[in-house]
Amino acid sequence: MKKIDLKRMAAKSGGEYVFGAEDTGSHACYMVYGTLAPGEKGRRIRPGKGHEEMIAAVNGSLKVSGDCSGTLAAGEAMHLVGEQACYLENTGSIEIIYIIAGGHAEHGHDH
Repeated sequence: MKKIDLKRMAAKSGGEYVFGAEDTGSHACYMVYGTLAPGEKGRRIRPGKGHEEMIAAVNGSLKVSGDCSGTLAAGEAMHLVGEQACYLENTGSIEIIYIIAGGHAEHGHDH
């Protein structure tokens, strides 16, 4: 079993790490482990053409703006398709962890 230390990799990569094709050899799906420091804002989330993503807040609330808006509380998730884009902001006092699971949309995809 090959394990990836997502927390360490995200810290080395500016707060976000994509666990995907480079790690798995597959383009079928990917997962993003991300963190937002207290007061950090502007993290753009956009699946891109041919992709869909589910975003989940793990340990706290995130303010969401853009094509969708509101608050994503700990344990809640939302879904984005294609070119939909939103921005995440941590308005709290602790580092927030979020997970994004993504893959190819039903209508196909080209790499």
